[in-house]
Amino acid sequence: MTDDVASSEASAAEVLRRAQLRFGGEVVGTVAACDPGPVLLNYRECFVRDFAVSAAALLAAGQASSVRAFIVTVARLQAHGGADAGMRAAPGLMPASFAVVRDAGKGEGADERIVADFGQRAIGRVAPIDAALWWLLILRAYRRATGDEELQRAPDVRDAIEGILSLYLQPQFEMLPSLLVPDGSAMIDRRMGVYGHPLDVQVLFWAGLRAACELLDADDPLRDRAFERLVALGLHLRRHYWLDRSRIEEIRRYPVEEFGDARRNPWNLHPDAIPTWTMAWLSEGGGYYAGNLGPAKLDPRFFALGNLLAVSTGLAPAAHADGLFSLIERHERDLLGETGVKLAYPALEGRDWALLTGSDQKNVPWSYHNGGSWPMLLWPLASAARAAGRVELARRVLQDAVPRLHRDDWPEYYDGPYGGLIGRRARLRQTWSAAAALAATALMRDPEADDPFAFARDEALEAALDGAEPVMDDETTVGSPPVDAPLGEP
Repeated sequence: MTDDVASSEASAAEVLRRAQLRFGGEVVGTVAACDPGPVLLNYRECFVRDFAVSAAALLAAGQASSVRAFIVTVARLQAHGGADAGMRAAPGLMPASFAVVRDAGKGEGADERIVADFGQRAIGRVAPIDAALWWLLILRAYRRATGDEELQRAPDVRDAIEGILSLYLQPQFEMLPSLLVPDGSAMIDRRMGVYGHPLDVQVLFWAGLRAACELLDADDPLRDRAFERLVALGLHLRRHYWLDRSRIEEIRRYPVEEFGDARRNPWNLHPDAIPTWTMAWLSEGGGYYAGNLGPAKLDPRFFALGNLLAVSTGLAPAAHADGLFSLIERHERDLLGETGVKLAYPALEGRDWALLTGSDQKNVPWSYHNGGSWPMLLWPLASAARAAGRVELARRVLQDAVPRLHRDDWPEYYDGPYGGLIGRRARLRQTWSAAAALAATALMRDPEADDPFAFARDEALEAALDGAEPVMDDETTVGSPPVDAPLGEP
């Protein structure tokens, strides 16, 4: 290990240590940032999605007790919900974030209480759909890293699992296995034109269902329901979200305004809506999962989180994983740049930016969620690269990015088409930027060691996917395997 690398890791570990959030004398989470500047908004709260990255770093360092305390704390918060203007959070919803509040002038432990945000305090007042799914992944990762199977059976934790599944598996006003998602309810927590069925949340839903199937007992009826939805969702995403050259050529020849059971174009996609850059990208080979899909809507933007998680969670079959990394290598400067991974590519500009973001000044082109580069995504990049057998790519990216992040004091995100400028509103000493560097470096240090957040191929699940017979035009309802058909352990 070079001095530069060792110094960077020590700095990242110190950021993670200073971010510790304590309640009742124990660490129950990490705050979003420890920026030395003025404390603004909610960056001194613990975000459930952010803590997934902290948990990866903590588990890699053998510091599992804080992860356990976080799991229990959030499970207990779920039962209380939040209220705003007479509306209460849906039972089973997890908070986006929580803060430890103390009376002014009193020390740690004096009159402490936890205040959670279920969307009633958030910018835009949007409830978090992704938080509960991240919580399931953290719980599963903790169990894999520690071997502790008792925590998932603790009453608070067990009730939380059941609450999540009861909420997320309930019938919808749709005939699709995917989740209908409003703008702003996930990592992209501002308006970005992702209303509908954004890839990032659908892949998290897939991963959360896989985690639940491992955490629940074989004879639990909820496990049957989770597995049935898992198969339907996986089939839907693999068939309809994947884009490569042959798929684009098929869509470009679609007929429109079809009705009936034999339709070729079930989404009524208009070929003229496919942007030129997508055809140019895919004519060179490779592939990726589209950003969104719905009636007359195919959003071909590249969303990195969903695509990378698709590989590490087993949604992407081997051919898709290989195609994705071939695409990333061909367009490395666009997607990886200098300091992190593009959250979304390309950026919305001009009239699209004005209409789809609501002229959001934080999401100007090539900044923040709108084409900004995020160090946090180095962690899922490393995890996906291991799963796809592309470790050298991830190592090379980390060797360049981590020392730069250290020199820049761990920014939240970077601006510019190639991520060369610190984000104009980025916080420094951003916890998940530092934690991602630690977690990704640990994954690269020993590619044979277990990745507790990843999922290996499951033969029973793959057999169910291969044997599924859709009821409606490649869609939704499929049969579930018998209760005693085990999901293979990764």
